[in-house]
Amino acid sequence: MLRRDVFRAGLAGAAGLFGLSRANAATAEERLKVAYHLSDADKVNFVLGNIKNHYEGTNGNVEIVLVVHGPALAAFKSKGASGAVSSRFAGLVQQGLVPQACGNTLLGMDITLTDLLSGFQLAEKGGVVKLAELQRQGYVYLRP
Repeated sequence: MLRRDVFRAGLAGAAGLFGLSRANAATAEERLKVAYHLSDADKVNFVLGNIKNHYEGTNGNVEIVLVVHGPALAAFKSKGASGAVSSRFAGLVQQGLVPQACGNTLLGMDITLTDLLSGFQLAEKGGVVKLAELQRQGYVYLRP
């Protein structure tokens, strides 16, 4: 009787491991989707650093959208952006970052997409609306 119990326990454990490995394989194939929210001008470098770490930590297996509005958007103006922000941002866009500029902030600051660093897309309905839409699409919301 003891042998039968040991055999059943071993069989159950093997089945559990097989199921776990299949679940891990499915998870590895799915790309994590993350929406970063940036509105504070003093957090621009911090957030760009977090995004860089996110790409490195997932070996690039992540879709990241950066939604920028409010005072932080000024840091991405091509004429006023620091060299560090410009180069870091360009590298992240090359890795797949999708930056979204709030349409309301653009209007309020009297700037256009062409005034921003290359790669920005327009969040026509506004940054906060875009963030809500992304969350509805399954993006994880992060506001560092």
